[in-house]
Amino acid sequence: MKFERELLKGVAPAVVLEVLSRGKMYGYELGEAIHQRSGDILTLGRGTLYPLLYNLEAKGLVVAEWDENESKRRRRYYSITGKGRDQLARQKDQWSQLQQAVGLVFGMPGANVQLA
Repeated sequence: MKFERELLKGVAPAVVLEVLSRGKMYGYELGEAIHQRSGDILTLGRGTLYPLLYNLEAKGLVVAEWDENESKRRRRYYSITGKGRDQLARQKDQWSQLQQAVGLVFGMPGANVQLA
Protein backbone atom coordinates (compact mmCIF):
# COMPACT_ATOMS: atom_id res chain seq x y z
CA MET A 1 0.00 0.00 0.00
CA LYS A 2 1.38 3.39 -0.91
CA PHE A 3 0.50 6.25 1.44
CA GLU A 4 0.22 9.87 0.50
CA ARG A 5 3.51 11.61 1.07
CA GLU A 6 2.19 14.14 3.61
CA LEU A 7 0.49 11.45 5.67
CA LEU A 8 3.66 9.38 5.89
CA LYS A 9 5.77 12.49 6.51
CA GLY A 10 3.79 13.21 9.67
CA VAL A 11 4.20 9.76 11.21
CA ALA A 12 7.72 8.86 9.99
CA PRO A 13 9.71 10.64 12.76
CA ALA A 14 7.75 8.86 15.49
CA VAL A 15 8.13 5.51 13.72
CA VAL A 16 11.90 5.99 13.44
CA LEU A 17 12.20 7.01 17.11
CA GLU A 18 10.08 4.05 18.20
CA VAL A 19 12.20 1.53 16.33
CA LEU A 20 15.43 3.14 17.58
CA SER A 21 14.08 3.03 21.15
CA ARG A 22 14.64 -0.74 20.93
CA GLY A 23 18.33 -0.43 20.09
CA LYS A 24 20.87 1.22 17.81
CA MET A 25 20.77 0.49 14.09
CA TYR A 26 22.40 1.58 10.86
CA GLY A 27 20.26 3.13 8.13
CA TYR A 28 19.52 0.12 5.94
CA GLU A 29 18.82 -2.04 8.99
CA LEU A 30 16.46 0.62 10.35
CA GLY A 31 14.55 0.82 7.07
CA GLU A 32 14.16 -2.96 6.99
CA ALA A 33 13.02 -3.05 10.63
CA ILE A 34 10.35 -0.42 9.94
CA HIS A 35 9.13 -2.35 6.92
CA GLN A 36 9.03 -5.64 8.83
CA ARG A 37 7.50 -4.28 12.06
CA SER A 38 4.77 -2.49 10.10
CA GLY A 39 3.66 -5.74 8.50
CA ASP A 40 5.37 -4.80 5.22
CA ILE A 41 3.21 -1.68 4.89
CA LEU A 42 5.56 1.20 5.72
CA THR A 43 8.58 1.66 3.50
CA LEU A 44 10.96 4.57 3.94
CA GLY A 45 13.28 4.82 0.96
CA ARG A 46 16.81 6.17 1.23
CA GLY A 47 15.67 9.54 -0.07
CA THR A 48 13.25 9.80 2.84
CA LEU A 49 15.04 7.94 5.63
CA TYR A 50 18.47 9.56 5.57
CA PRO A 51 17.28 13.19 5.44
CA LEU A 52 14.89 12.31 8.28
CA LEU A 53 17.74 10.82 10.34
CA TYR A 54 19.91 13.89 9.71
CA ASN A 55 17.03 16.13 10.78
CA LEU A 56 16.42 14.11 13.96
CA GLU A 57 20.14 14.25 14.69
CA ALA A 58 20.22 18.04 14.20
CA LYS A 59 17.36 18.34 16.71
CA GLY A 60 19.24 16.21 19.25
CA LEU A 61 16.67 13.40 19.13
CA VAL A 62 19.11 10.82 17.79
CA VAL A 63 22.87 10.53 17.84
CA ALA A 64 25.03 8.82 15.22
CA GLU A 65 28.38 7.10 15.58
CA TRP A 66 30.61 5.19 13.22
CA ASP A 67 31.26 1.60 14.18
CA GLU A 68 32.52 -1.60 12.56
CA ASN A 69 30.44 -4.75 12.28
CA GLU A 70 31.76 -8.33 12.45
CA SER A 71 33.08 -8.14 8.88
CA LYS A 72 34.99 -4.92 9.71
CA ARG A 73 32.66 -2.83 7.57
CA ARG A 74 32.20 0.69 8.94
CA ARG A 75 28.60 1.78 9.33
CA ARG A 76 26.90 4.78 10.86
CA TYR A 77 24.72 3.60 13.74
CA TYR A 78 21.87 5.71 15.08
CA SER A 79 20.60 5.71 18.68
CA ILE A 80 17.77 7.57 20.35
CA THR A 81 18.74 10.19 22.95
CA GLY A 82 16.98 11.07 26.21
CA LYS A 83 15.48 14.08 24.45
CA GLY A 84 14.33 11.72 21.69
CA ARG A 85 12.66 9.42 24.23
CA ASP A 86 10.80 12.39 25.72
CA GLN A 87 9.68 13.49 22.26
CA LEU A 88 8.60 9.93 21.41
CA ALA A 89 6.47 9.72 24.58
CA ARG A 90 4.71 12.98 23.66
CA GLN A 91 4.17 11.84 20.08
CA LYS A 92 2.77 8.48 21.17
CA ASP A 93 0.30 10.23 23.48
CA GLN A 94 -0.76 12.58 20.68
CA TRP A 95 -1.03 9.67 18.24
CA SER A 96 -3.29 7.77 20.64
CA GLN A 97 -5.58 10.78 21.00
CA LEU A 98 -5.61 11.36 17.24
CA GLN A 99 -6.44 7.69 16.61
CA GLN A 100 -9.38 7.89 18.98
CA ALA A 101 -10.66 11.13 17.45
CA VAL A 102 -10.41 9.86 13.87
CA GLY A 103 -12.07 6.61 14.95
CA LEU A 104 -14.96 8.59 16.38
CA VAL A 105 -15.34 10.62 13.20
CA PHE A 106 -15.21 7.50 11.01
CA GLY A 107 -17.56 5.58 13.32
CA MET A 108 -15.06 2.81 13.91
CA PRO A 109 -15.68 0.15 16.59
CA GLY A 110 -13.83 0.72 19.86
CA ALA A 111 -13.56 4.46 19.27
CA ASN A 112 -16.23 5.40 21.77
CA VAL A 113 -13.60 6.31 24.39
CA GLN A 114 -14.01 9.86 25.67
CA LEU A 115 -11.12 12.14 24.82
CA ALA A 116 -9.59 14.28 27.55
